[in-house]
Amino acid sequence: MTIKILIAGGTFDKEYNELDGKLFFKDTHVPDTLRIGRCKLDVKIRTTMLIDSLDMNDADRQLILENCKKADENKIVITHGTDQMVKTAEVLGKEIKDKTIILTGAMVPYVFGSSDGLFNLGCALAFVQSLPHGVYITMNGKYFSWDNVRKNKSTGEFETLR
Repeated sequence: MTIKILIAGGTFDKEYNELDGKLFFKDTHVPDTLRIGRCKLDVKIRTTMLIDSLDMNDADRQLILENCKKADENKIVITHGTDQMVKTAEVLGKEIKDKTIILTGAMVPYVFGSSDGLFNLGCALAFVQSLPHGVYITMNGKYFSWDNVRKNKSTGEFETLR
């Protein structure tokens, strides 16, 4: 079984400019994360975009949707910015019924060394193998169905709606 990993950007893949203190994108950190985690799964990685989800628009979400639809794999993990993750999950959840898709991200960039992204990616890889077809978000060891989740901006955590 091969798992497709689609990269969409977000905090997980941000770099830090020590001169001006700004975060920016250079390349994905997913291959390094898999290596550090000693991942032995068969994965295919595709970078669809490297953007902050606050800058994501409907065309970007359609590109992610088309990549999911066209994927030969029926198990897909998407790294994504947390601010618009629920919106992208909704687009996918309404359209795709025959695959298991997990969106995940990070609150702290990988390059800071204390990123939650490593744990979240590991959880996403485990959940994509064990959950039935559907679209889910996983953060902090929990998973949520696409239609029953929100990001609580005051706590910085994802939670169920009901």
